Amino acid sequence: MPPQHYMECALSLARLAMGYTRPNPAVGAVVVKDGLIVGMGYTQPAGSDHAEIMALRQAGDKARDATMYVTLEPCAHYGRTPPCTQAISDAGISEVYIALRDPNPMVSGRGIRRLNERGIKTYVGMCQQKAYEINEAYIKYITTGLPFVVAKFAMSLDGKIATKTGDSKWITKDEARKYAHALRHTVDAIMVGVNTIVADNPHLTAKGCGGKSGTGKMQPRRLVVDSKGRVPLNAHIFEPPGDVLLAVAAPLDPKKKEKFIRLGAEVLELPARENSIDIVELLKVLGKREIVTVLVEGGGKLLGSLFDHHLVDKVLAFISPVIIGGYEAVSIGGNGIDNMAKALRLSRIDIKNLGDDILVSGYVER
Repeated sequence: MPPQHYMECALSLARLAMGYTRPNPAVGAVVVKDGLIVGMGYTQPAGSDHAEIMALRQAGDKARDATMYVTLEPCAHYGRTPPCTQAISDAGISEVYIALRDPNPMVSGRGIRRLNERGIKTYVGMCQQKAYEINEAYIKYITTGLPFVVAKFAMSLDGKIATKTGDSKWITKDEARKYAHALRHTVDAIMVGVNTIVADNPHLTAKGCGGKSGTGKMQPRRLVVDSKGRVPLNAHIFEPPGDVLLAVAAPLDPKKKEKFIRLGAEVLELPARENSIDIVELLKVLGKREIVTVLVEGGGKLLGSLFDHHLVDKVLAFISPVIIGGYEAVSIGGNGIDNMAKALRLSRIDIKNLGDDILVSGYVER
């Protein structure tokens, strides 16, 4: 098999780790001896084994004089776990193919140098773009301290994300909704505005993809931006599984705060601007809490604020062949722009058919 085949295998393993490793990257590794894969592994939750260790353990003595394929540069420092470069050297690996350098200042280049110092040949750059996309959120987080923000919304052909009453259930059909739940498994937090809770009363949980479902600590955190503390006390988000974080404007009425805390929510009081949460400050706080990926699911006001502040990294727009109509129907809010030259444009566009619906995804150009 050509070397790229083994790296593709490592990338597939890395994808299995997405959503489970924060704040660490999702990495896959395989060990190959005499043309056969003798060890495979992917990153375990933070504090547990990295992909390289998992693969080496499975390979055992067969790792000596074998080749490793890994999707991200092995670490060379002591963190929650010992350095992977030492384990690779001790196992007798003779050469390592690395898809992508790790931009983490504690790793970048050091892992490769350590391997070379121990006489291990390294080859960097195979399937680099695919490796980057798997860890695009980690890369932003580790270089800026801010989470990677994905704006997801479903809209009609006439650009509405809800009716004039706020109803948005359901603009898309089953296949698109299944895709959205699979996406939830890969993120650390799902963010919505309070109007979405009031209008739709969603659970904001990841369903139907194994692993996380039914395990509270593995569910994405449910984050509601609610400047005045208007979330109904009987809202579904207060039901298990999963943690709840309410971002409110400081100071919140102590009686309201106490009621939310009794329901198991964490209340985060933040400065406000023009009666709205300081969204920039909120993202800074999330970064300090090692929230790497935030999936924003609505509503129009919150999405508009994020676009206005140029805080969105990636857009996932589900387009359904329906017409909602009405001047008062809900669209993306915010201040918007005054001429097309200032419009936010997406690059690296991808278009998928999901039954009757279409998913257009892309990255916001900076």
